[in-house]
Amino acid sequence: MTQNPHVESHFRASDTIRDIVIGMSDGLTVPFALAAGLSGAVASSHIITTAGIAEIAAGSVAMGLGGYLAPRGDAEHYAHELQRERQEVQTIPEQEAAEIVEVFEAYGVSAEQCAPVVAALRTDREAWVRFMMRFELGLEQPESGRATRSATTIAGAYIAGGLIPIAPYFLTPGVSEALPYSIAVTLIALALFGFIKGNFTGTPRLRSALQTLLIGGAAAAAAFVLARAIS
Repeated sequence: MTQNPHVESHFRASDTIRDIVIGMSDGLTVPFALAAGLSGAVASSHIITTAGIAEIAAGSVAMGLGGYLAPRGDAEHYAHELQRERQEVQTIPEQEAAEIVEVFEAYGVSAEQCAPVVAALRTDREAWVRFMMRFELGLEQPESGRATRSATTIAGAYIAGGLIPIAPYFLTPGVSEALPYSIAVTLIALALFGFIKGNFTGTPRLRSALQTLLIGGAAAAAAFVLARAIS
């Protein structure tokens, strides 16, 4: 009997997709809330566009810096732990071998059953160190150049998202005319972004679209009402 090959269907979002999601979600929401809030307080599109561009610039730098520092910190932590693990494998090998057994026992594998694996790892010190890094410490080797790519991707996604709610204020003469267009295009963008994000994150796409739409809409509505109340 012919058997169909088993195909793994687990979702694994790439780091780049995660960075785009982080940058785009904040880029759509924060400038949208700012523009909506200012629309409730001022009558000049120029003020809104100036404030919007300033916010996009500051936000993209801040988000990009965060995107750089997080992977950089992970890489430094990994390098420190790698050096320590190499030293321990060399200076206290029996204790490290016992830790291999503890790792397997956590999965229900006895010391006798994992003895051949322990013996094999002890013959290859680098493989032993990599095993301890991954299964004892739960650390994966960071990708080279990850920090710079993450910063660039997050900042670029933030700028792309932030320009959407601000664009109508460049194209229409007054705030009252621009606000409905800004609301319409941003809500469409939020829903579309949420739908696409759900496809990449494994979340049901319609639910993801609705969640993203509600969060962005609620933030903008709160900002508008607060600004109108203060003014």
